[in-house]
Amino acid sequence: MSAPDGVTLVTGGNRGIGAAIAERLRDGGHTVVTLGRSGGDVQADVSDAESVKRAFDEVHERFGKVLVLVNNAGLTRDGLAIRMSAEDWQSVVDTNLSGAFHCTRRALDDMLKARYGRIVNISSVVAERANPGQANYVAAKAGLLGFTRTVAREMGRKGITCNAITPGVIETDMTHDVADGLKAMVPAGRVGRPEEVAAAVAFLVGDDAAYINGATLSVDGGLGA
Repeated sequence: MSAPDGVTLVTGGNRGIGAAIAERLRDGGHTVVTLGRSGGDVQADVSDAESVKRAFDEVHERFGKVLVLVNNAGLTRDGLAIRMSAEDWQSVVDTNLSGAFHCTRRALDDMLKARYGRIVNISSVVAERANPGQANYVAAKAGLLGFTRTVAREMGRKGITCNAITPGVIETDMTHDVADGLKAMVPAGRVGRPEEVAAAVAFLVGDDAAYINGATLSVDGGLGA
């Protein structure tokens, strides 16, 4: 089934992986709107439900209904669990997990009316693999996989799919200083490129993936194997 008229919303779409996703989907014919705390076509703090509501109202007014959603926004506040502050725990969970919930809930209103929707949640290889010093990030990204599967089961009969991608070590500004050190851990012998994650997103939101729902696609060079 071809997508009805609507827009594609990419959260955290103004840099790194998000920017690559937005560019790839635009090249594929999508009308892409980027959402970010700073920069992007529309500004919002995804961790705040009211901020997300206002952002979706603006998207509707300026661009149209959201029928493809890529939940990519995220942040890190690393530290050993025993020393991690409650604030660092909460800020990461609120952005990386609750942010996806807030955006998905709003987008589903549009998707249900259209009986069509594509949701892709950007999780992480650490969701299925321990990473000391990132208890908050790992918990949020693991929770995102459970959220993905649940939405897939709830919405599968409505023409809506919800899938997740687990990137490994990807070359971005955030990982630039540590990428070389992590490269030795990756069976592929190199770090990934944002464009490789974007290609996976493009597949999952396309017609060829219409029967893929509740799945997790790893883009990690074998790191999670």
